[in-house]
Amino acid sequence: MDKNIQLMDLALYLKKEQILIIGDIHLGYEESLSQQGVLVPRFQLEETIKRLEKILKKLKIKEVVITGDLKHEFGKILYTESRDTLQFLDFLLKKYKVTIIKGNHDTILTYIVQKRDIELKQYYKINNFFICHGDRLMENLDFFNSNTIIIGHEHPAISISKNSRSETFKCFLIGKYKNKNLIVMPSFNILIEGSNILKEKLLSPFLKKSNLDDFEIYVVADKIYNFGKLKNVKS
Repeated sequence: MDKNIQLMDLALYLKKEQILIIGDIHLGYEESLSQQGVLVPRFQLEETIKRLEKILKKLKIKEVVITGDLKHEFGKILYTESRDTLQFLDFLLKKYKVTIIKGNHDTILTYIVQKRDIELKQYYKINNFFICHGDRLMENLDFFNSNTIIIGHEHPAISISKNSRSETFKCFLIGKYKNKNLIVMPSFNILIEGSNILKEKLLSPFLKKSNLDDFEIYVVADKIYNFGKLKNVKS
């Protein structure tokens, strides 16, 4: 892995650029569940900020990049979702520049973030890094002039079983897409575990066109654990 990259909990830090990358927060998920008749305590925003604060305090950061799916609902803006999204942005904007990449859930996020004078980007190119959501391929000139691709969207996780007990942990995936390094970020949504890469169907076209068996798994628990290549975990 590039020495300029540091994995920190559910976030990725670019040391030289002093950029922290997070994604797939899905603010408003609680309200969406409530509308479906599933009642859950409303703590997502508070706990998300608490978890992020612990990361931010350990690093020197100039900019926070969100790789998409900041909010949850596709085609409408729920009241709590809008309020929580603005409060989350206000928390970040007190100290940092904020860049937001448009995810597939962010179809109408523009109407919220424009209140904070933030423009949604389709992707973000910084030095040798190309950052996008990952729901579609974006092989443009900036892409070809980059060495490392960083995406979200997939929400990777892995289930670990021992005897009759099984636990699921979020994880980073690091491997190759064609001739480029590819890093898949875990979701920063604290309410869901993610998609088990050993069992569930892949979502991102970047992964569908890659040899997933050769990807290394970095599990997020009390610290980051390198589980080695996926093909070895399967066996």
